[in-house]
Amino acid sequence: MTIEQAHLNGSTAENDGTNQVSSSALPLVKKLSKDHDLVLKTFRLLVADLCQQFNGGHPGGAIGMAAIGVALWRYVMRYAPHTPDYFNRDRFVLSNGHACLFQYVFLHLTGYKAMTFDQLKSYHSDRVDALCPGHPEIEHEGIEVTTGPLGQGVANAVGLAMATKHLTATYNRPGYEVVSNHTWCMVGDACLQEGVALEAISFAGHLRLNNLTVIYDNNQITCDGSVDLTNTEDVNAKMRACGWDVIDVEDGCFDVEGIVQALEQARASSDKPTFINVRTIIGLGSKVAGTADAHGVAFEAEDVAAQKKAYGFNPDELFVISDTVREFFADLPARGEALVQEWNKLVDEYSAKYPDLGAEFRRRIRGELPANWKDLIPTSFPDKPTPSRASSGLVFNPVAKEINSFVVGTADLSPSVNMAWPGKVDFQHPDLRTTCGLNGNYSGRYIHYGVREHAMCAIANGLAAFAPNTIIPVTSSFFMFYLYAAPAVRMGALQQLQIIHAATHDSIGMGEDGPTHQPIELASLFRSMPNLLYIRPGDSEETAGAWIVAIEAKRTPTIISTSRHAVPQLKQTRREGVARGAYVLEEVADKRADVTLIGVGAELSFAVEVAQQLKKRNIAARVVSFPCQRLFEQQPVEYRRETLQRHRGIPAVVIEPYTPNGWERYADAGICLKRFGHSLPGKAAYKFFGYEIDVLTGKVVDYLERIREDELLRREFVEL
Repeated sequence: MTIEQAHLNGSTAENDGTNQVSSSALPLVKKLSKDHDLVLKTFRLLVADLCQQFNGGHPGGAIGMAAIGVALWRYVMRYAPHTPDYFNRDRFVLSNGHACLFQYVFLHLTGYKAMTFDQLKSYHSDRVDALCPGHPEIEHEGIEVTTGPLGQGVANAVGLAMATKHLTATYNRPGYEVVSNHTWCMVGDACLQEGVALEAISFAGHLRLNNLTVIYDNNQITCDGSVDLTNTEDVNAKMRACGWDVIDVEDGCFDVEGIVQALEQARASSDKPTFINVRTIIGLGSKVAGTADAHGVAFEAEDVAAQKKAYGFNPDELFVISDTVREFFADLPARGEALVQEWNKLVDEYSAKYPDLGAEFRRRIRGELPANWKDLIPTSFPDKPTPSRASSGLVFNPVAKEINSFVVGTADLSPSVNMAWPGKVDFQHPDLRTTCGLNGNYSGRYIHYGVREHAMCAIANGLAAFAPNTIIPVTSSFFMFYLYAAPAVRMGALQQLQIIHAATHDSIGMGEDGPTHQPIELASLFRSMPNLLYIRPGDSEETAGAWIVAIEAKRTPTIISTSRHAVPQLKQTRREGVARGAYVLEEVADKRADVTLIGVGAELSFAVEVAQQLKKRNIAARVVSFPCQRLFEQQPVEYRRETLQRHRGIPAVVIEPYTPNGWERYADAGICLKRFGHSLPGKAAYKFFGYEIDVLTGKVVDYLERIREDELLRREFVEL
């Protein structure tokens, strides 16, 4: 092992106390080392048995990483198994989530109450209440984030480490380090090939996140074969070039003491994140050790029996955990509770010395906003046409400025997305001095993510996952670029994390950048994504409603989709209507309507103007604003019927220059797009595609005539 002397005493002003190490675990390692061999063998055979019982799973990686887990969970990581939500705990992320048995077995051995022996054996079973899904999931004790697609866990870990840095800089005071935890992230060979991980690694090095350690399970195997089939780079050199310290551990299968030394050095780092390159053998001890066959299939009963014989175990016994192994981990719950009590006492003393700061810190821990936050949102707006992206700034910037729960960022589009408020402080390493003069510190709440949309949203998931609603991340970019970020947006929805994505330039009206930037199909993707609110507000008033909904959605991410171009400000819009997903903007009085026009977002005013033109032709048109399909679906059926009135035989026509997919549920016809956009100025693009009031009016009139002649058309969705 190549390793420098660890700095184990105290902390420095530079690292803000996040890496303080009071003493080395090495004396304890030496004391307990006599049991290491038995613990490692027991762990490896237990993993093999868990995969063998249902003849499936991923045994190889977990088996190869056994010594890393012993070093981390037994000696170095600070956590409380009986208080799993202990605020100042170290965070652990398993980015190579297919190796989930690595985490599940250690959760059981270290004393997490939910992970009973019976539950541990639920891996790959048909139990619907199993706590051992095929990849770790956030809702279970001891799991910080849901990792599935490889590489996203790395970005999540960067977000967790950034959360620590931000809270440390905001709340810690001399002698009162109320936030001092470290983030540990396990990765495999595949994680380091994923683009999102490389984006995040680059950003973490730039930010000098010395409270972040990535542990590389370097077994040189992926699904298809050896890593050199596709990758022959010098990973250590790449990590150093990205601003990371690198530590090598040659014997990652057995050298627990060496791994502990490396982990302690990483925690003590004063100015860089640390990459620990640990050489392991996938599927160690099996007949397929060191090959791709060890990755994702059970070893077969004969092979497992042979391993047990070689290790001196009874081949006929399953799931064996001896008293010696139990005892090896037995004191960890008590150690954890001591950490909790010590921290609670520290927070009490901190609150006594700094009462205002302490009260705010406790409010943040509870995930609460100040009771008056809605008072910061304007109640009126200028009457002149306004881009709804600018409306977003008018609505949210006063909130972000005053309430420090919001951490806002952009993927290199600050001038375009309107999310920067006067006096903002950028989140940066305090020693950084940029050429452009935009500097900051870790207390800053405005993040320049660079051109890293995928990492931005995956990092935001980590910021949000640090503790429920303690930090509410806001990301921002052009709507089209959220296609790059879609996997991370999906993972935020899957984890029920509160994140707000401010997506601008959301229509063909954004203009000359052309079809590459005109997102005619993305709304269909995000509208269909479970537990995600996709909201297209029509003007400033509706934008206010969208932000209120997003801020109140504590277990749901939101995309607020806004325009680049100016849109009319309508007298009829209501912010409270947005919360219901759709609402009647204009009703027909004293007679039955002939048609309901559904307007959406930047094109809402088109529906209003078409209704006026239809009135001149003695056609009575209702107008419904429909900013959010999912919110509408949550309303009582009576409200939905009265809003659309299709049950009364009144046909509904939606006007939106997106693909029509999904509108079949709410409308009978749609004036939508079935092709990509066109590179023209915004108004010219609308004209090119027929989104002019006279043309739109003519299409509605023609449709009404067609359904009078052919009654069956009422039962079909007609694309106009």
